[in-house]
Amino acid sequence: VAITAEYKTPAAHLGLRGLKLHIASVRCTPETMFDMRLNSHSRLNLITALLEAIEAGADEALMLDPHGCISSCNATNFFFVRGGEVLTSTGDYCFHGITRRNVIELCRADGIAIHCGHFGINDLGDADEAFVTGTMGGITPVREIDGAHLPSIPGPLTSRIKALYESLKDAEATRRPAS
Repeated sequence: VAITAEYKTPAAHLGLRGLKLHIASVRCTPETMFDMRLNSHSRLNLITALLEAIEAGADEALMLDPHGCISSCNATNFFFVRGGEVLTSTGDYCFHGITRRNVIELCRADGIAIHCGHFGINDLGDADEAFVTGTMGGITPVREIDGAHLPSIPGPLTSRIKALYESLKDAEATRRPAS
């Protein structure tokens, strides 16, 4: 039995200046091998991708699915903005997290154009902004992907979605009685 803990240096300041992502050579696996939609301790490919990203000087790994399309990061879900539209993976090979779902629903409810689809690395070339979502970090802007700097950190849509998400969290917190 081998247990490998994910290693990442804490960096609370990254939310202010944005994350630096590295496109990992390690791919997300199909659900027949490991279903990313399940919360499990068997995440060797995600840890390996993160270690590769750290070696490349990045904060997190952007991972592709087995077909070469953008899937997710090693610990968060990935979104990017191009031409005023928010783009993200279909969800076939990524975490089906609550924050990801909330962002998709918030975009739709607030009239923000969002498209879940199959996007290649080349689709990132003209991205205006990008962000990741996760339970711990909420919505965190991305500043760089494989050496390419994004023009807006955080961009206007990232900021708008982050504000919508913060309002949702505040509303949920006031609805629940203290325990």
